[in-house]
Amino acid sequence: MTSTEEAVREDISGRSGRRLPGRPSIMWLAATVSSAVLWGIGTGLHPIPGIALLAPLPVLWLAPRRTAAAVFAAAVLSWLGGNARYWSYFTGTLEQPRSTTVGLLVGSALVFGACVVLFRKLLLQHRFGWAVLALPAAWTAAEFLFGSVGVFGAWWSIGYSHAGVDPIVRVAALTGVWGISFLVLAASSVIGTTTAPGIPTSRRLTLVGVTAVVSAVVIGMGLWSAVAASSGPITRVGLVALAQPPMYVPVASPDGARMINDAVAAVDELADQGAEVIVFSEKAWHASRADLFLLRDPLTAVAARRGVHVVVGLELEQAGGTVNAAIAYPGETIYAKRYLVPGLESELQPGTVPVRIPGRPWALAICFDLDRPALVRQNRTDGATLILAPALDFGVDHWLHSRMAALRAAESGIAIARSAQLGELTAIDARGSVRVSVRTDISETRSAMADIRTAGDRTPYARWGDWFGALSIALTVACGLAALRRPDALPRRPRELPDQS
Repeated sequence: MTSTEEAVREDISGRSGRRLPGRPSIMWLAATVSSAVLWGIGTGLHPIPGIALLAPLPVLWLAPRRTAAAVFAAAVLSWLGGNARYWSYFTGTLEQPRSTTVGLLVGSALVFGACVVLFRKLLLQHRFGWAVLALPAAWTAAEFLFGSVGVFGAWWSIGYSHAGVDPIVRVAALTGVWGISFLVLAASSVIGTTTAPGIPTSRRLTLVGVTAVVSAVVIGMGLWSAVAASSGPITRVGLVALAQPPMYVPVASPDGARMINDAVAAVDELADQGAEVIVFSEKAWHASRADLFLLRDPLTAVAARRGVHVVVGLELEQAGGTVNAAIAYPGETIYAKRYLVPGLESELQPGTVPVRIPGRPWALAICFDLDRPALVRQNRTDGATLILAPALDFGVDHWLHSRMAALRAAESGIAIARSAQLGELTAIDARGSVRVSVRTDISETRSAMADIRTAGDRTPYARWGDWFGALSIALTVACGLAALRRPDALPRRPRELPDQS
């Protein structure tokens, strides 16, 4: 610690009326545990909206009152404690290697700890504006980089903690999910800064006022952008998840034939209600090119007879290897899933190109594809106004994974019809609003119908891409440089004089 920081630390400790102990204390433990609890209920597979806004606050309150090592430890442990529940989900449900799960949880905890330490350093230097920016900018930059180069796409984002709050979801039309993560952390950051010892009242009021105005402008622009992007025509979509055995069903088996008959009946039923397109779930069947006709012929016949489009999901054996396919009838338009789940789908071959249904502004995608903002944005840029996505979730993640799709819809201003077995049937309009949501289970066939407004104008995010992610990186660099600069003169007002601010 520099002599300047020591002087500031002494000044802060004197104003707070106590020393800054370097060893764990009751207050340190309370801050760490309370932050972990708030992370645990404010994020995750079923978060409670609003709680994540406060989750970092106990640790940020600790930041100017304890040593850097103690604050770093509190931040790391609070993050690990709040996210430890993911261990069974990643290693058991998703069958990810333990090394991958450890890397994800520990790596993100270390990043969070580093972000809090940067916040602390700027706070102790009385660079209050930079301190407010440090945590949200640095964390958002890390999220963006992980989402861009990592194998899980934009899965790991605290922005999803508010995926059920429509006004917040609309922000994605302007900034992508990254802007929501920034706002979530900015709330605690400004509170943590303005409640720190030694900050003048005038600076408190300035920081609160600027943060409130900027947040209101960003949310307002997001709302405006989402309205402009959802000015397309209404499409009536049907969603179906068939009752089936636990494993993918060969089309040439008795169960496969029964499911095909059930699919034809479901198409007739939804067509009677005016459906224009009907989407079934992912990997419902398994077929080779030789026996694909068993599925193609009856679905082509019912689609042509009823004047609808039908999209089914199946594993398809073909010359280049087996793919996870979505096939649209009539016409047999085949799309191969481009982003496969690491480990779980290692035996499959990934697709390489986007696919549109001929004559319609409708694109095909499958489940994990929708965790990639760039893929959805590419489809919107290419002119698609609606994405038809067979999906397969894992029961416990039904809310989170379907709401990730809602964020993709809001980002690029594109409607999404997503049929997930062991998840939810969700129809999402081009503003990111979930118009219908129905839980699914392999024990019985479930269906849903919704009218969804499709895309009109492109959103700023669809036009400009990940500009906010790049801005977060630039702000992080600026915060780091600010922390490295030696302050010219830090205010150490005589303690016997009243605060003149």
